[in-house]
Amino acid sequence: MAQEAWGRWGAEDEAGAPNLIGPGQVRLAAELVRTGRVFSLAQPISGRTPVPAHRPGVSHFMGRDGGDYAAGAKRPGGFQFAEDTVVLPLHTGTHMDALCHAWCDDCLYNGWPGNTVRSTTGALRCGVEKMPPIVTRGVLLDIVRLRGGPAAPGDTIGLDELKHAAGDIALRDGDAVLIRTGWLESLPAKGPVDFNREPGIDVEGALWLAESGVAMVGADNFAIEAMPFPDGTVFPVHQRLIRDYGVPLLEGLALRELGEAGATGFLFVAAPLPIVGGTGSPVAPVAVL
Repeated sequence: MAQEAWGRWGAEDEAGAPNLIGPGQVRLAAELVRTGRVFSLAQPISGRTPVPAHRPGVSHFMGRDGGDYAAGAKRPGGFQFAEDTVVLPLHTGTHMDALCHAWCDDCLYNGWPGNTVRSTTGALRCGVEKMPPIVTRGVLLDIVRLRGGPAAPGDTIGLDELKHAAGDIALRDGDAVLIRTGWLESLPAKGPVDFNREPGIDVEGALWLAESGVAMVGADNFAIEAMPFPDGTVFPVHQRLIRDYGVPLLEGLALRELGEAGATGFLFVAAPLPIVGGTGSPVAPVAVL
């Protein structure tokens, strides 16, 4: 049973690799800002946001809107307002996987029991509310730029290719590594999305990232790892990064504009919603060049 990061930040830790981000990492990341150009890395959230078939889509309800006033509703002074409600799976669009999202052998990250994640209570351990805001150096590994086009569905992005994409950038403790496969930008504007065939990294590449001290791994696909999985495995990269190394995953990133700007290292900011007991959270990350 692999336990590479268990106990590294104490027996009670539930945050994992983001502990590697301290004031020094934040200051160094801030020094990377040269132009002040800000990139949103989030997908729009709507009823058209692609989700796997086993999850419900996004539901958006208006509780108060202009129709109420058109029908005669009035308030003193002519004040008018609108309110709405959104219902969505936490693993929708651009989102963060908490450390309670995936495990094996009945153990979560840091040895917490798997039975602490319950339908009646949510995650009692390693919930997304235990994740701190992430402010650190982002590093873009642009496979689209390296290959001259998007990786094909099902393609494996291995260790050598990740190192080649990193070029002269040496990964360091606390980095957030973002991998542009081209999957998201290649999706059809209309029609079904095949979530079972995605380009992504393999276990060897994932271990190199974890052992380099990264605080987070993100990608523009939905699984981070290549799908279909190698024979005899199920989400092997999730198991190794989340459970064994305490590295949260950031999935469904919109990386096309950042890649086309030639970004390599930059200030990266992402903060999950502190949903108590949540297994993940939608996020709206930004990169600042």
